[in-house]
Amino acid sequence: EVQLVESGGGMVQPGGSLRLSCAASGFAFSNYDMSWVRQALGKGPEWVSFINIRGTTTWYADSVKGRFTVSRDNAKNTLYLQMNNLKPDDSALYYCSDNTHRGHGTQVIVSS
Repeated sequence: EVQLVESGGGMVQPGGSLRLSCAASGFAFSNYDMSWVRQALGKGPEWVSFINIRGTTTWYADSVKGRFTVSRDNAKNTLYLQMNNLKPDDSALYYCSDNTHRGHGTQVIVSS
């Protein structure tokens, strides 16, 4: 059974940082490109970041470029998202996806 379990969310002040993790199991994680997606309350899903299977290619939404960094550790079957200089507009449920499956997500709230 494919499982994607996100963690690391929380409440942080504007300008703060968080590191999200996504633990994968039940499939060959190292063979799949991965993405982070977020969904703010009352809005549709917004793609945030992409990383290829070897971690050599990364893409970011314009809204997070220069502030977020995606990475992966294939030996640990884990995907990461380092989020710096967080803004209130970054508040959302963040989840990881292999473009077929997704996790339940981890909530990020950026507020003073």
